[in-house]
Amino acid sequence: MKRSGAADLPLHYGYVPQWLADRMAKLGLAVTEVLLAEYGRAEVLRRLSDPFWFQSLGAVMGMDWHSSGITTSVMGALKRAINPLSRELGLYICGGKGKFSRQAPDEIRKVCESTGLDAVSLVRSSKLSAKVDNTVVQDGFQLYMHCFVLSSEGEWTVIQQGMSVGSSMARRYHWHSAGLASFVEDPHTAICGVNQGEILNLSDRQADGARKAALSITREKPELMMRDIQQLVLPVRQEGRRLVLPSHHDVRSEDVDLRRLGALLWLAHERQPQDFEELVLLEGVGPRTLQSLALVGEVIHGAPARFRDPARFAFAHGGKDGHPFPVPIDVYDETIKILQTAVQKAKVGESEKLDSIRKLNELAVKAEESFIPSNEGLDTVIAKERKDSWKYGGRTVFGKEKPPPGEEKSKQLFLF
Repeated sequence: MKRSGAADLPLHYGYVPQWLADRMAKLGLAVTEVLLAEYGRAEVLRRLSDPFWFQSLGAVMGMDWHSSGITTSVMGALKRAINPLSRELGLYICGGKGKFSRQAPDEIRKVCESTGLDAVSLVRSSKLSAKVDNTVVQDGFQLYMHCFVLSSEGEWTVIQQGMSVGSSMARRYHWHSAGLASFVEDPHTAICGVNQGEILNLSDRQADGARKAALSITREKPELMMRDIQQLVLPVRQEGRRLVLPSHHDVRSEDVDLRRLGALLWLAHERQPQDFEELVLLEGVGPRTLQSLALVGEVIHGAPARFRDPARFAFAHGGKDGHPFPVPIDVYDETIKILQTAVQKAKVGESEKLDSIRKLNELAVKAEESFIPSNEGLDTVIAKERKDSWKYGGRTVFGKEKPPPGEEKSKQLFLF
């Protein structure tokens, strides 16, 4: 078992409005069902254990692309959507934020009662993963959220988050059960994030002597204990996967791979519809919906290396605070509808629509090979999205977007 990565996020407070929470649950379920149909349960758990992919999923679902709220809102949405269908999907989400995190052991036991899985081992894994990140590795972040995602085969992923009030940051930790070896000797592929100086890391291989010393503390005299404790402090290892997001709300050019985003926008908005006649799913789908569908398709089919700039995925459905632009409700709903239809048709043996989503992702990747970003700039793209937001039912936590004066009656169906 390896911790698959960690992410440092600006600590944000606030809420997810109901109109977005409902859609996040529907889109999260649709993406999960497509992943299950295409790749299976093990791959869903692997994706969730990847901090870059997880952040991209949150961005494509319309959450603030860089905030700590992605963790709790995405897992909350997935739990609400997946658990009622757990028997069918073979996935179970236990735990949550605050008091719900402490309910994880009991929820795991209930799952095991109905599946025949080993409750003792799984509860132990849940508790140990939390203990390692909260106590064995003392990096200044105290856990307040713990989710244990379990498959019917007994594989699991943990997504948990800690808070550091002093630095106004939250840190997310991802675990994956694949290759389980030890919780107390190098269980991590990395302990990464903003360097905060020396930390206490008793899970490091080099800390074997320190762990043995800790076990012998109860047999030592008090005056010797302090000497041993001083020897426990080890420097943090800066290896492996690292995702540190900025504190600014707006999306800037340095946050995005402009070649990838530009190629996708060109593919969606510049090429003529007849170029896609072979893609059954895309018939009748207009540029703006195609843009969102391409980004959702990449979350489903994209290679791991393509998630290094999670901010790019905010260009599917914007963000609830208006960054990079308001959430286009009409586009969001159409994307959900397309994915739901694709899943339902695949269940009865008609996989053309699922195949089309894969082909769309392949076209976007191919378009990048010769694409050269224009001088138009990211700010121009964002400005246009904001200007047209009212056409797509744009909405933020501050309210609905209104059309410019004189255009109230000129709204047409811009999605198709």
